[in-house]
Amino acid sequence: MERRHLQGSIQSRYISMSVWTSPRRLVELAGQSLLKDEALAIAALELLPRELFPPLFTAAFDGRHSQTLKAMVQAWPFTCLPLGVLMKGQQLHLETFKAVLDGLDVLLAQEVRPRRWKLEVLDLRKNSHQDFWTVWSGNRASLYSFPEPEAAQPMRKKRKVDGLSTEAEQPFTPIEVLVDLSLKEGACDELFSYLMEKVKRQKNVLHLCCKKLKIFAMPMQNIKMILKMLQLDSIEDLEVTCTWKLPTLAKFSPYLGQMINLRRLLLSHIHASSSISVEKEEQYIAQFTSQFLSLQCLQAVYVDSLFFLRGRLNQLLRHVMNPLETLSVTNCRLSEGDVMHLSQSPNVGQLIVLSLSGVMLTDVSPEPLQALLERASATLQDLDFDECGIMDDQLLVLLPSLSRCTQLTTLSFCGNPISISVLENLLHHLIGLSNLTHVLYPVPLESYEDVHGTLDLGRLAYLHARLKELLCELGRPSMVWLSANPCSHCGDRTFYDPEPILCPCFMPN
Repeated sequence: MERRHLQGSIQSRYISMSVWTSPRRLVELAGQSLLKDEALAIAALELLPRELFPPLFTAAFDGRHSQTLKAMVQAWPFTCLPLGVLMKGQQLHLETFKAVLDGLDVLLAQEVRPRRWKLEVLDLRKNSHQDFWTVWSGNRASLYSFPEPEAAQPMRKKRKVDGLSTEAEQPFTPIEVLVDLSLKEGACDELFSYLMEKVKRQKNVLHLCCKKLKIFAMPMQNIKMILKMLQLDSIEDLEVTCTWKLPTLAKFSPYLGQMINLRRLLLSHIHASSSISVEKEEQYIAQFTSQFLSLQCLQAVYVDSLFFLRGRLNQLLRHVMNPLETLSVTNCRLSEGDVMHLSQSPNVGQLIVLSLSGVMLTDVSPEPLQALLERASATLQDLDFDECGIMDDQLLVLLPSLSRCTQLTTLSFCGNPISISVLENLLHHLIGLSNLTHVLYPVPLESYEDVHGTLDLGRLAYLHARLKELLCELGRPSMVWLSANPCSHCGDRTFYDPEPILCPCFMPN
């Protein structure tokens, strides 16, 4: 009798399943009505159709009904709860967040899963599963064909329980909490601290997973504390933008080696330390480069301003076990031997993106660069040689190889001292590349009035128009050829197309 009365109450609040043919506002009103009696709402979860869980959860979340949220987490009928989307664009109330985690606590204390519960992943990322709540709230026509957000699971294979239906009790397995982290001084707010405390107490059954990790200015001891809480094999994208010295990098290296599913690595600004011996320096560098042996999913490497890379690029590349799609080595000092090793590396034959911006190549023979372009010619799409000090004679050697890069879409080589005649020669070599749409080229040498770099804007406009006219004559008027020059004051580029688009230094106050 009591169960029948409860079911009747739910039907009267939600008008049974006919609500899905009614306006969305009716779903919202029904949820708000049910939540006025929180005890009834909690009791209703046993009988509530799974289609009504998302709209009721949204209403409880917006209304900060903590006890209902806690109970709904325990009865959640989907494999993933994408909470982060609901948190986006608003200041989440701490008590609401605690209620969700406390609901997990109750589940984690049980030896077997409840009858209806399927939750495996709590997704706190704010840019994942954007459509889940709108679809299940009746905003989309394809409601019943919308899949559960199981793709949120980073590492775990889908479980199979032989002989058991989804409604039967099943053995307990850990819950994954997915986050995107940016570690910087003062970034750990109260919500994150509360989450970390939960993970610390229940690390065996609550797994903190992070696909995207960014590390900025933060003491190494704090970074290590957080890394010890993470499932390091869940990290796929890592950015380390710190002003570290080698001993600090060495302390971080063992954690890097555990990120076995890492696909993209960005590392910048590692400085020299005058207080360590040459032998110790070599030891630290070897400790870092050897970690790449474990990173067998690595596809993209970005390194910027690494003081120790000169003469050691091969030491890093030989530990990379699979072909790279992106290699960006910028603002580093390289030797001719480094460029030679790069051109011979087995990792560069399938490059899509190659950047050597800010690497001084004036005294480097062009032949290794030519070989490098030949190796990657079948796949290379984006090539950046900005600020490399490449001269006319070097570029002339590279022209035949550039013309074979049939997939090239973007070429940038600003800040190199190139004459207008060589630029015209370059244009003739590139005109047959049908995929090439953008070329960002340096201000021609003939545009300067003197050795101090004073530009004659009128002459520059004339030379730019000359190249544009040549493009039209060769049948490629839509190819964008844009001239650029770095400002000597701020370093920003000033563009010419053909009139100058000046950097802020030239703008009136």
